[in-house]
Order: sequence, then C-alpha cells, then structure tokens
Amino acid sequence: MKKILLLGSGELGKELVIALKRLGQYVIAVDSYNDAPAQQVADEREVINMLDGDALDAIVAKHQPDLIVPEIEAIRTERFYDYEQQGITVVPSAKAANYTMNRKAIRDLAAKELGLKTAKYEYANSLEELTAAVNIIGIPCVVKPLMSSSGKGQSVIKTTEDIERAWNYAQSGKRGDYTEVIAEAFVKFNSEITLLTVTQKNGPTLFCPPIGHRQERGDYQESWQPAYIKPADLQEAERMAEAVTTALTGAGIFGVEFFLTDDGVYFSELSPRPHDTGMVTLAGTQNFSEFELHARAILELPIYEIILERVGASAVVLADKDGTHPTYLGLENAMNQPKSDVRIFGKPTTRPYRRMAVALTYDNVSADVNAVKERAIAIAKMITVESK
Repeated sequence: MKKILLLGSGELGKELVIALKRLGQYVIAVDSYNDAPAQQVADEREVINMLDGDALDAIVAKHQPDLIVPEIEAIRTERFYDYEQQGITVVPSAKAANYTMNRKAIRDLAAKELGLKTAKYEYANSLEELTAAVNIIGIPCVVKPLMSSSGKGQSVIKTTEDIERAWNYAQSGKRGDYTEVIAEAFVKFNSEITLLTVTQKNGPTLFCPPIGHRQERGDYQESWQPAYIKPADLQEAERMAEAVTTALTGAGIFGVEFFLTDDGVYFSELSPRPHDTGMVTLAGTQNFSEFELHARAILELPIYEIILERVGASAVVLADKDGTHPTYLGLENAMNQPKSDVRIFGKPTTRPYRRMAVALTYDNVSADVNAVKERAIAIAKMITVESK
C-alpha cells in the first residue's frame, strides 16, 4: 500500500481517489477549502493554500507520502524538485508539473526543442510588448496568461482596440504575480481533440481513442469519444504526444490537446493529469476510465491495452449563481433516460458557471456519436442547480 498526497480535490481528484482506493491505496486529499469532492472519499484531508510553499512543505513533512499527485495548477510546483530529492515520487514528475504549469515552458519545449507544429506565438510582459507582439503575429490572435487555469484570463483580440482589454483581462486571471502573457496566432481549426496519453514506467506509451470537445469561457461543455480524425492525422498526433510526454518524463496520464486543421495537426496544450474532457470515459467508453488508467500508471501496475468498448458523451451541469447547500432539481427525469447516467460532484458551494455535475450517455460502438452527444446535452439541461 502506498501513501498518496493528492494536491487538489475537485471532481477529477474524487474519481481518482475512488480508483486508488479500489487498488488498496491510502490517500490524503488536500484543497483550499473543506469538504471538497475528493476529501469526501479519501482517508484523510488537509486544508491549505497550496500556493504557500511553507504550508506545502509542512504537510509533506507531516505525512511523508510515497507519492505526490497534483490534480490542479494552483500549486507552488517549484517545491516538487526538493520533494523528489527527498525520495518522494512526484506524478508524473517534478519536471512535468513545472513545465505544464507555465505555458512558456511547455510551448518552447514543444515548438523549439521538439519541433512540433504549433500556432505562431510571442511573449509579452507589458501592454507595450503585447502591442508589439500582436503586430508580429497578426489579428485575430489569442492572449493567455502564462500561468493560469481553467481558461482564466484568456481572450481573443479581433481589433487593435481589443489589445488593452486583453492585457487587463489576462492580468485579472493570472496566477499569483506572474504577469507575462503569450499571444498566439489564431489557428483556423475544424475541431479540437484531447488525446489521453498514458506513459508507463515498465511498458509502452498507450493512447486512448481521441476525444472531441467544445469549450466556452475556456472550460469544456461537452466531450465525446471517439472523435473523428483522419488516420494520418491521428498517427501524427500520437507521434507528437509521445515526443512531448517522453521529454517531460514520468508515468501517468497526460491530456494532450490538438487542433485539427486543413493543414494537419497542431499541438495546443497539455495537462499532466486526468483531463476534464476525459470524464466521458466514465460512460464506459473504454475498458478502463482515465482515472483507472492514471491510478495503474502511477502505481506502476501494468496496462495491457486500451480498448474502445462503446461510444459515449458527457455534458456538464453548471450553477448560475453564488450559494451554498446546492440541491438538484430534475434528477428523476434525467435519470429516466436510456443508456445514461448522472454524476453529482458534491461541491459544497456554487458560483456562476461552476461545474457541479455531469451527464453521461453511451451506445454501441457502431452508433452515431453525434446523436449520443445531443442526448447528453439534453439530459444535462434537465437538471437545475438550486442553492441558498
């Protein structure tokens, strides 16, 4: 049995804890507030500000975990190198966690070191530098803080009048005091996919069938599996994903995002952990969910193969206001639908657009995935989140 310190206890962490408990592990779930979803199913809990390096050091010293598993981005990740020196395994590695928390590090690794195809980009550390960067890469373009999460601070520049607004919005959504932003040329893509990529310590890198998704405000709204992709493009995406995950080192699941264009596949972003769009795997689309795959990989247990067993889709249920003690109306109707399920995350508070639950649908492998997706969206709309 391993003692695992989970840093971040949202809905993705909750499903991971369940997978780890089924494999006989001991989990301490950490978050910035009490009774976070993963804490409800873990063995112990801690409540700290994970951007406070001293507080992070204190709980690592207190629990002496075998593994540290980051599940969110708002963590003082530079401390991970010290923990590795102490003999603690950081999942997937301190390098992976640090590179992927900083868009500059991961983009330069992908584009400059590995030569992967990405959107043209420039960095800026002031409004004046952003104006110059936009002049270089052109309009329209996308501006993001180098360090942020869940789409915070991300916007599109469509005219020169948008530049100052984009700079200010990026500063409002940045993590900590890290002010630098990345400006990316707008890629005219036909669709986006997440390629869940599983690296193993003692086995080959494996790939889940590609997952399609739609985003609003930087957050996913629906995902479906499998997503259509040309065989040659899938082969290239797998090559890119294996190259970047190998460079980052470590075992675990990575959510590697790509743009699919008329000009081929473009690398977009990467998360070294279960991906929100991968919640579709809870619909039984694969022989193992993304959480079961992550659990096996980090515990160095073998994964023989990943098989698509049925098509599936997920659609999120969002809150629309600030509140506490949420209740869910419409569950009876939502659950009275064929080949479907609903997962409520157990978050104790609500806020506008906060993800509170997910509707899951599935069908046999020959079914129309678009029809399955529309059914997931319809079921999610049957559920209303009320709060005090």
